[in-house]
Amino acid sequence: MDATLGALLSNLFWLALILWSLLPLLRQRRISDRRLQVIRQLERERGSRVITLIHRQESLSFLGIPLTRYITVDDSEQVLRAIRYTPPNMPIDLIVHTPGGLVLAAEQIAEAIRRHRGPVTVMVPHYAMSGGTLIALAADQIWMDENAVLGPVDPQLGGYPAASILAAIRQKGPDKVDDKTLVLGDVAQKAIAQVRQTVYRLLQDRLAEEDARRVAEALTEGRWTHDFPIGCDELRALGLEVRCELPDLVYRLMELYPQPEGRRPSVQFVPVPYAERHTR
Repeated sequence: MDATLGALLSNLFWLALILWSLLPLLRQRRISDRRLQVIRQLERERGSRVITLIHRQESLSFLGIPLTRYITVDDSEQVLRAIRYTPPNMPIDLIVHTPGGLVLAAEQIAEAIRRHRGPVTVMVPHYAMSGGTLIALAADQIWMDENAVLGPVDPQLGGYPAASILAAIRQKGPDKVDDKTLVLGDVAQKAIAQVRQTVYRLLQDRLAEEDARRVAEALTEGRWTHDFPIGCDELRALGLEVRCELPDLVYRLMELYPQPEGRRPSVQFVPVPYAERHTR
């Protein structure tokens, strides 16, 4: 009798352990299905192909370990594949939320967007920095939340801004730095020139040549730190056309990319819209 009870308890323990380990996977599958439903709804409303490029920390394993994500070659392969599946004249809505990433991958996505014959709208609900900005500049239209930001696209080498490497060499003098720094300076100069030319090429069809070159220089020369937030007003001051409004479905979609849950939430509120109150 005791042996039978012990075996039953053991089986129940292992069954509970298996179910516990599968719950995050089932929850992730449910969230993924809900994302697809919102994407399809947005496509019906907009008459477009909706593509998302969203990098957030999500609990992907049963251990709940968050994985920090950036733009990678795998991302560019998937976006390019989605564009190939899209009729040439069909509009594309690309929802971008990213800290940036690999320049090669971002440039591939940007060039694919530029070549698409149909209108392309990049929607930025929170931020699209660095490579995300490069992608946004390739679009026919940039739509942002009024508090969303883009960022500079100045190249970074070994964790240092390319423009700062050149500034350090100029300050000390080429004859007072070692060969490695001189090599970095040569690469930095080439990197800035290459990215600047890329930005100009992305903008030349929508801006006058002088304006396109001015914007390209401003975003690549190291005028700001690499994480400097450039909002709607600053982008308009640069001469870029930006719509500071997004469809509600974009915000609903972002809610389906949850951050990993901690022991205590940092921000909390009643998640419903309130009616405006008029005071006398």
